[in-house]
Amino acid sequence: MNTQLSSFTPARTMPSVGRMATASKAKTSPLENTAWFCPQEVRIVVADDDPAIGQLILQTLARPSFRVDVVTSAAEAREKIAANPYHLIILDYVLPGWDANQALEFIRQHQPDAAVIVITGYPSLEGVVSCLRARVYDYLTKPFDLQQFENVVQRCLQSKGLLRMTEEALLERIGAFIRERRKALGLTLAQMSERTGVSLGYLSQIELGKNSASIETLYRICLGFGIRMSELFSAID
Repeated sequence: MNTQLSSFTPARTMPSVGRMATASKAKTSPLENTAWFCPQEVRIVVADDDPAIGQLILQTLARPSFRVDVVTSAAEAREKIAANPYHLIILDYVLPGWDANQALEFIRQHQPDAAVIVITGYPSLEGVVSCLRARVYDYLTKPFDLQQFENVVQRCLQSKGLLRMTEEALLERIGAFIRERRKALGLTLAQMSERTGVSLGYLSQIELGKNSASIETLYRICLGFGIRMSELFSAID
C-alpha cells in the first residue's frame, strides 16, 4: 500500500460520476499508452454496491487484455472471489452485509496473491489502519479522479509484472534521460564520448533510442554523469 496515504485526503473539486466519465475523455489514459503492454490477460473484479461506480470503473478499465467482473453485493463478491482467480480486487470498504475486516481476511484466504485497492466514501483513520494491516495496495476516497485511479491501477499492475514497458519505449526513455542529463551538464556528445570511452556514434544512437545499451555501457555513462545506475532506472520508470 502507498504508505504516504496521499489518497486519504479527499479531492477538493471532484466532479460527480457522470461528469467524471465525460471529463476523462479529454485526457490520455495511462493504461491506453502504447508504451505499455500486458504479457497476459489481467483478471480484475470490482465490488461496489453502487452500480454507477461499478460501471464507470468497468468503462475506465475497458482494455482488450483486461477481463473485468463487476458485482454489487457482498454475496456476489464472496462467490466471485471464492471461485475465480484474480490479479486485482477493487473493493468498496463499506459493502452492505460484509464487514470490511472480514472481507479483507476472506480475500487473504482465497486470493493471497491478488492485489487489493480499497475505495470508500467514508474515509476514516480506522479504515486506513485496517488497510495497512491487510497490506492493501492503495486506499482511495470517493469521489475520486479517474486519472488518479488509472495511475494507481497502472502502478499496481506494474508492481506485479502484469503491465510492462515496450522495448521501443524503454529505449526512448533511456535515450531521453541521457540526452537531457548530458545537456544539463553542458556536455557535447564528443565530450561525453571522451568521458565514458563509448564511441560518439554509439552514444548518438542510444540517445535517439535507436540502439540498446549494454549494462556495461550504461554503467560507463552513469559514471560519466557521476550518478548511480539506480538513479537512471528510477528516472525512466
